[in-house]
Amino acid sequence: MSEIGYFAWNLTDRGDSPCVRDDSTELDYAGFAARTDAAAAQFAQRGVTRGSVVAVWLPNRVELLIAMMAAWRLGAVATPVNPQFLIPEAKRQIDDCDAVLVVAAQDEPDLGRPVLVVDDLATAPEPSWRAPQQPSPDDTALLIYTSGSTGVPKGVELTHANLQYMGTAIGQNSDLSAADHALLILPLFHVNAIAVSFLAPILAGGQLSVTGQFSVSRFFDDVARLRPTYFSAVPTIYALLVSKMPADADLSSLRFAICGAAPISRELLAHAEKTLRIPILEGYGLTEGTCASACNPLHGVRKPGTVGPALPGQTIAIAGPDGKHLPPGQAGEVVVSGPSVMRGYLGLPDATASTVVDGWLHTGDVGKLDDDGYLTLVDRVKDMIIRGGENIYPKEIENALAEHAGVLEAAVVGRPDDVYGEVPIAYVVPYPDAEVTGEELLDHLSSRLTRVKLPVSVTVVDALPRNPVGKIDKPTLRVQARAPV
Repeated sequence: MSEIGYFAWNLTDRGDSPCVRDDSTELDYAGFAARTDAAAAQFAQRGVTRGSVVAVWLPNRVELLIAMMAAWRLGAVATPVNPQFLIPEAKRQIDDCDAVLVVAAQDEPDLGRPVLVVDDLATAPEPSWRAPQQPSPDDTALLIYTSGSTGVPKGVELTHANLQYMGTAIGQNSDLSAADHALLILPLFHVNAIAVSFLAPILAGGQLSVTGQFSVSRFFDDVARLRPTYFSAVPTIYALLVSKMPADADLSSLRFAICGAAPISRELLAHAEKTLRIPILEGYGLTEGTCASACNPLHGVRKPGTVGPALPGQTIAIAGPDGKHLPPGQAGEVVVSGPSVMRGYLGLPDATASTVVDGWLHTGDVGKLDDDGYLTLVDRVKDMIIRGGENIYPKEIENALAEHAGVLEAAVVGRPDDVYGEVPIAYVVPYPDAEVTGEELLDHLSSRLTRVKLPVSVTVVDALPRNPVGKIDKPTLRVQARAPV
């Protein structure tokens, strides 16, 4: 592994090239390296050593990146904590990983751990301080906690080798260079923002601008003012951008965008590409796979409706119920192998062994490959609805709803039924100013889906519930669907 693979080494070689900025701080590479060394020395004085964990409980800002880098300089592990967490939620994560230090916006005695307030971070390195020996590629660098929508959140251990590979692979897939500039708009407690909008441009010698809380108006202002060349977002953000884009928006600096974290409908993808006037690269991956396993290429064939082929170095296969790999065209569980696969779940050997089997990461997603190796996602295994013995994939219904011109977003879940076991229920968010009714949408579906797949109801809502990383929160929708009318 090259030295730059350790991210915080040799940044000074790029001197005064722009590196990172937010609303209050702007640093070139030399300045970022100096701030990183200053924080690393401060962490060391507070007991951070190789292998220990530093929790970073901050909203998106430059100091969050500095704190992660400083931990890596010491061979320690960084775990970013959702800034929206209440103290009991944050404490659960911090206790689970036994963090020796918490970098937070303010002192929090109730955490029961040493806290370093972000405003007290050192900014000038001690002249005599030297970083310890570089960590091993197989050492854990990053601990990302899953959203926990199906149970207690688990800490995903990602190594330096995982991060080096992912940042490089994303850069190669989108032809990143020192001329590129990422607009970072996703939350930094999620691996997407860290890998796609931070590590990828840094490894390419480019720069990034960190925004705070996302808003549509801020996005267009930032693009016009900062002149980024790309950004990464989730489908919800693309839906907001195309529905509220100002007529005079200046997007001329952008050359592409990336869409991940949740599937985007073919219709919304086409609408977003046409409106924003840039190619949007849809990709797919899990936190357990260090963010991305497949992605449509910037240069090459992009197939709408697919999430692209495996990124170079990774292998994607489709497994049947017996574990054997299936031929192209057949649907089964998506499994992944290669340098992106996590080290494991922190302190959970049984969960790790059931998720990574003989080097293959079992994703829990249903998909199929075409003859060119492009992956089409069918649905989540756990989201499948069984109606009177018939398997129904909500994504098929959601895709059919998305074909209606007035539908911005759709989500389908199962509701218990005394006769059929489960029946599908649909929730739809319309485009602004679009007038649609549940009856109209049911009629729309009746010409596209067999009767067994038709939802028993379609409810038009103003918004869909979200989990902390912006995905539609289907567990909450299932609770809503079970509530008495």
